[in-house]
Amino acid sequence: MSKYIYLTCTPEALVASMLPPEGFGMYLSTGTKKRNKGQVIFFEVDLSKIENLIDMDSLNKRCVAKEDGSPKSSVYLSVYRVLETIPVSALKSLYLTADNGCILELKKADYNKSQEPQNALHLYQELCPVTPLVASGLPPSVFLKRLTDGSTSIVLPKLFFVELKLGELSTNPLNGSAEQIPYSNVGHLRDCLEILKGEYEKHMKTVQRVFSGLLLYRTIETGFYVGAKEEIAFYPYPTMSELENINYEFFRAI
Repeated sequence: MSKYIYLTCTPEALVASMLPPEGFGMYLSTGTKKRNKGQVIFFEVDLSKIENLIDMDSLNKRCVAKEDGSPKSSVYLSVYRVLETIPVSALKSLYLTADNGCILELKKADYNKSQEPQNALHLYQELCPVTPLVASGLPPSVFLKRLTDGSTSIVLPKLFFVELKLGELSTNPLNGSAEQIPYSNVGHLRDCLEILKGEYEKHMKTVQRVFSGLLLYRTIETGFYVGAKEEIAFYPYPTMSELENINYEFFRAI
């Protein structure tokens, strides 16, 4: 049986498995006896690019079929500071799993920084290694660079985050319609965005310090980003109409 390597992001861990992505996502989100239920976000990792970073002898001894011939579901290789050790080039597809086990594959795509909006506000949910919800006047690539290049007091070795929808609030925080954004404290969000709009030297404002662990997939705007400094990998997220055609089961589940 084939061996797969996965980087799970909520929580952060490097996991070996004999299950392909669809089976691994189902296993993590629903469990083996269907008693578990939870959302999962994970990358498939190219094993050939990280062989020098892990104990291959231990992996080959532990990640083997069970006595009845069924595949080994998971072997944890690391649970600490995993993202920073994995090269961005080793990250393959990103997988989103709904709590019923439906899974959506997002493929890595080229990212054109020149097309980023320059005069809009953004909302970013950081996912790994830290998890605050942050409002910012910086477009994705600049936001990533600012937090990883040492130019601020907060320095991260690498960052994985997703951009969320703001709708009219991206340009009109106080009076824009919030009907299409189901966030719990819109009043506080408006205040954070208005502060950013009025203070030109302030580029980021924490909206929520602790991530609930549940990402509302319908609120995703452009997609997911991971990298450090100038290196960025982009995983675009389809529109709701595109998603309905691409993966109807996942669309219905979210």
